[in-house]
Amino acid sequence: MGCTVTVCRDCCCGSLRKHPTVDHDGQLDELRTALEPEHRVRTSLCLDACAQSNVVVVQPTPVARRQGARPVWFGLVLDDDVLTDLIGWINDGGPGAAPLPPILELSKIKPPEN
Repeated sequence: MGCTVTVCRDCCCGSLRKHPTVDHDGQLDELRTALEPEHRVRTSLCLDACAQSNVVVVQPTPVARRQGARPVWFGLVLDDDVLTDLIGWINDGGPGAAPLPPILELSKIKPPEN
């Protein structure tokens, strides 16, 4: 079992009104094509990080989770370069299994506090 990738698609994330130049459906299709079936890609309602849309959360594999890895949140996933880097990192193992490339550090955000 691989990573679980949660793609926010609600009020702001995935919104043509907020991000009219982003191919939101294309992003989701690219993630699914590049990651499934090794990893699970799913969509979610609002993850409460609207100021950082588009938001993607990568949960570690079950093995990495048992070893202490935690989900990593990414914001402003709005262009192909970020998406490509994200896909590469996930395919390398994701949280706890592969080092986060420095370029993705720029997109990393803190999860909202409830």
